[in-house]
Amino acid sequence: MTGASLRRSPGWRAAAPPPRIVHLGLGAFHRAHQAWYTAHAADAADWTIAAFTGRSPRAADELAGQGGLYTLIERGPETDRAEIVPTIVEAYPAGDVARLERLLAAPATALVTLTITEPAYRLRPDGTPDTAHPAVAADLAALRAGSAPGTALGRLLSGLRARRSADAGPIAIVPCDNLPDNGVRVRTALAALAGAVDPALAEWIADEVSVVSTSVDRITPRTTDADRTAAAVLTGFRDVTPVVAEPFSDWVLCGRFPNGRPQWETAGARFVDDIGPWERRKLLLLNGAHSLLAGIGLLRGHTTVAEAMADPGIRARVDAYWDEAVRHLPGGLDLDAYRGALADRFDNARIAHRLAQIAEDGATKLALRIVPILRAERAAGREGDAALAALAAWIGLVRAGAGAPDAKQAAIDDARRSADPVRALLAVLDPGIATDDIVAAVTAADPDRESVGAG
Repeated sequence: MTGASLRRSPGWRAAAPPPRIVHLGLGAFHRAHQAWYTAHAADAADWTIAAFTGRSPRAADELAGQGGLYTLIERGPETDRAEIVPTIVEAYPAGDVARLERLLAAPATALVTLTITEPAYRLRPDGTPDTAHPAVAADLAALRAGSAPGTALGRLLSGLRARRSADAGPIAIVPCDNLPDNGVRVRTALAALAGAVDPALAEWIADEVSVVSTSVDRITPRTTDADRTAAAVLTGFRDVTPVVAEPFSDWVLCGRFPNGRPQWETAGARFVDDIGPWERRKLLLLNGAHSLLAGIGLLRGHTTVAEAMADPGIRARVDAYWDEAVRHLPGGLDLDAYRGALADRFDNARIAHRLAQIAEDGATKLALRIVPILRAERAAGREGDAALAALAAWIGLVRAGAGAPDAKQAAIDDARRSADPVRALLAVLDPGIATDDIVAAVTAADPDRESVGAG
């Protein structure tokens, strides 16, 4: 790569406003989505971000070396365009809880955004924290002792406790993960955690913390060395941590911002009174199709979404799944146009969205994306063939030892070794679907066959 290293100008920190947004889960998607929207808001100069990593400190180390600057490459079907995004001004590893507490104790901090992935919430099906999980149990002990917790929600609660102690006023939490009712779930989880640690803190959160529900959408594949080279060519700067995303983006939000927010609507975000329909449209049509593509595509030897979509048999599977899913979505969401746009996005072969990446944490993803369609189809008296095929593909990969890394790996391994592995694996997803008829249907399903009817 040629060109100068990407850096801020000398003295930039003294001129930068203090961050008013704190983000947990610093990764490529946050930088392609929430940080990008903030950079494009009409009042962007008033809003900067302090971000914390989720697990590995690598992203913080790389961004800190560049003063938070990074290149965003929008990769269309034919060409690339690049911009340097200046919104992130501080980047820290997840373990710097002391800095997180100081930031949340500052009255100017208006909101916290989250992209910590579905499994990292560690929730039970009813939305309460899984206190049987060792990490959650350790967090409760740490919070009661006044020491630093380890999970994202535990660290967030520690920061909120610091804000209450500082009497810094109200704040908004904005989860941006693919969880149904993500705002309700985060509020429920925080209330339960706080109640187990300090009932007075739980009462303060109920009064002073708004949790906003969101639907987010922008395909953001993992960065490669070729992308780093492309960033240097497009901008003239060497960037060790660029981000690649498709040109399309979408953000729908529902909730209160008691301490202000950026004018995200000027960058294309939508604010609505009911997030549910938009959230379900994206979760079931985009994310659900992704999970189906990952399972069947990997079984058929494909590596990317575009490769899998180019396989006529798999494309027919996706169309059949979409037919099932749209039956259970309300009107007024322009579903035909959305399906068409999804197909065009999936066909973009220049976005190397790897199936192995999508397949990670498949147990949680399938439970949220595919199982609801199977249940709804069965309740309507239909088989749910496309949803069954997605489940059968995941089970086939797991039983072959080709499954992707999963937060529920211990339970998956136990299920694989059981006397009835199909039933046991279905129970990992949802005990309610581990019935004789669904076990038989999944066992009989052949997700690797060449073609399928429109269903």
